[in-house]
Amino acid sequence: MTLMDPLADALTNMRNNEMQGNKRCTIKPASKMIGHVLRTMQKEGYIGEFEFVDDDKAGQFIVELEGNINKCGVIKPRHAVKKDEFEKFEKRYLPSKNFGTIVITTPEGIMTHREAKEKGIGGRLLVYVY
Repeated sequence: MTLMDPLADALTNMRNNEMQGNKRCTIKPASKMIGHVLRTMQKEGYIGEFEFVDDDKAGQFIVELEGNINKCGVIKPRHAVKKDEFEKFEKRYLPSKNFGTIVITTPEGIMTHREAKEKGIGGRLLVYVY
């Protein structure tokens, strides 16, 4: 099995485990970006605790699932978004207003679209989750 997009594979893995009712899942390979996305999802209450396990290869994350993910996925292509364009992408990727989160990467790090709006910065879209 070749991994074309480790972030997409990680999200699919979480969603599938969530649909099966599992309480935890293992994401491998681990990467810094996946770690940041997981931290953002944890802050928003979609997942519980997660830990990095070093297995002398690429490492892996063990994630506690809370049962809060209805759908999640990566956004391709990674659209560049100006600070006043988030509305358009919220309409496209989220089911309704104030429901769900878009995770974006900005010059100040990975954060939710709401945080980026507050700070008045744009970035590139990474992930949607609701």
